[in-house]
Amino acid sequence: MKIAVAGATGRVGRHVVEILAARGHEVVPMARSTGVDVITGDGLAEALAGAECIVDLATGPTPDEQAATEFFTTAARNLQEQGREAGVQRIVVVSIVGIDRFTSGYNAAKLAQERAHEDGPLPVRILRATQFHEFVEQLVDWSRQGDVAHVPKMRTQLVAARAVAEALADLATDPAAVPGPTLEIAGPREESLVEAAALLMERRGDPIRIEGVTWDPLYEQGAALPGPDATLAGPTFEDWLAESEVAAGGR
Repeated sequence: MKIAVAGATGRVGRHVVEILAARGHEVVPMARSTGVDVITGDGLAEALAGAECIVDLATGPTPDEQAATEFFTTAARNLQEQGREAGVQRIVVVSIVGIDRFTSGYNAAKLAQERAHEDGPLPVRILRATQFHEFVEQLVDWSRQGDVAHVPKMRTQLVAARAVAEALADLATDPAAVPGPTLEIAGPREESLVEAAALLMERRGDPIRIEGVTWDPLYEQGAALPGPDATLAGPTFEDWLAESEVAAGGR
């Protein structure tokens, strides 16, 4: 099966490409670095030629709501329209757990992306994921100010990007899975983003102090937690961190 992956070089995309290729599928990685731009459309028709499925993992360059909304909706429309013209049969999209509980910011932009895909001519299946394990270090780096990092107080179920990629690959290769209701995937247990950040820095031997801050009270109330029907996939953040350290040969 030929499958085109938008955002192929990103945190989840690189895993999806690897998993699909390992399963014997023909994968077309789509990213600016491969000559494909989902916003301008450059190289898109050629990349989608003969593809049966698109996996949309394209990520906006900014958290600003207006700019992110423009990026996501433009990309979704281009993938839908160019995909239809190329004979693509279906699209699988990754999104974020809980975005329908918010009315602004990046979450609103992702919800607009979902709706743009659902309004398009091709059938779509949406998989909403909780925050990735890999997101914790990124948040610390973003918020680092001297010897302090301000991390949002958030109840979540951190999940490995690899586990999300496996689920996306399953959906992409199963014609019967698309269309269908929105799905959720999350880590195996509830975790505190602040505590996860503190554990990460402790394991890395970084003396930085982690302080929790309020981004939106909804995060502290559990708006980013999955529903009861979500697929739960390991490992926990602590186990993932230990596995990462082993793979890296220790620190």
